[in-house]
Amino acid sequence: MTRRTTGGSVRKHATRNLWEARYVGADGRRHSVYRRSEKDAQAALRAALSDADQGIRPVSHQLTVGAFLDDWLEYVVRPSKRPRTSESYAATVRTYIAPAIGRIPLAKLQPEHVSGMLARLQGQRGPLSDTTTRYVYAVLRIALGRALKQGKVQRNVCTLIDPPSRSRRELRPLGRDQVRVLLDGIRGDRLEALYVAALGTGLRQGELLGLRWQDVDLEAGYLIVRHTLERGTRSLAEPKTAQSRRTVRLPLTVRQALSEHRARQALVPLSGLVFTTERGTALDSRNVTRYLQRHLSRIGLPPQRFHDLRHAFATLALESGADLHEVARGLGHATIRTTADVYGHFTDAMAQHLADRMDKVLAGA
Repeated sequence: MTRRTTGGSVRKHATRNLWEARYVGADGRRHSVYRRSEKDAQAALRAALSDADQGIRPVSHQLTVGAFLDDWLEYVVRPSKRPRTSESYAATVRTYIAPAIGRIPLAKLQPEHVSGMLARLQGQRGPLSDTTTRYVYAVLRIALGRALKQGKVQRNVCTLIDPPSRSRRELRPLGRDQVRVLLDGIRGDRLEALYVAALGTGLRQGELLGLRWQDVDLEAGYLIVRHTLERGTRSLAEPKTAQSRRTVRLPLTVRQALSEHRARQALVPLSGLVFTTERGTALDSRNVTRYLQRHLSRIGLPPQRFHDLRHAFATLALESGADLHEVARGLGHATIRTTADVYGHFTDAMAQHLADRMDKVLAGA
């Protein structure tokens, strides 16, 4: 019995106890995929026809990991991901994955090939950071997941090995007194309001640099995160998650800083952005971070990344008595688990608050 569909057909093979999906691939040739059930064969046919529509070559024993990744980057990643993400995936494939396992036939890729690649990477360049090694693993796992969905492999070998371990970077954000020193040290600076807003709201750097005046209501005391500035570009993009698109209430200190900043701007730049260069164009994130670090060095405070201002906001909020749910919503985290993983540790101030609360409970018992 043969079941036909547009562009292909599924039939029970005459001699083999398998179902055969037949189709014409992007190379113009006829191909067959075999599965144990009719349902699986139909699914394989749909995936194969989808690949053909996108110009992706059908699987073959000659298809190497490198050739598959090239197709994946061109026809899957590039049309669906942001430019910076696409470039990051491509650089990871080009620099780390292709040189190590690119010549291996995709159908013959084994878990030991991947674990060996990761072990060699961890032993190179001093070695590579755990973050970079985990990113290499993640990119390959995503790519092979697509290969599995397309029927090009029988299993995703990345799921058969343990991912590289994650070493947690010890957070050392500015403390309460240090934040006050920083605020005093940047008073009157052209970008003072940017740093005040970062400390007072916990917004990500891209969210702040992509903030437009039309998204800010100083009288009502809130702003809405609708965009993020793509790193290294002047392009605005949608926030990555639904939770990132959020309304943020503004502390009075932030409202005052933004009001003074708008008054100094005189005219809203054509870009409509709140924080800009002197010419009214979007700020470069690297320059913003360098500028912050020069301030910190001048004032005598320890080095900080711009992102550490977000950590300072979260830690100080928790120390002041805010709960994890409140902080998670303010930060725009997808789940409270993310917040707990990063900030669930005890600072001295948080531990003392807990001890003080328990004193009150026990004294009144």
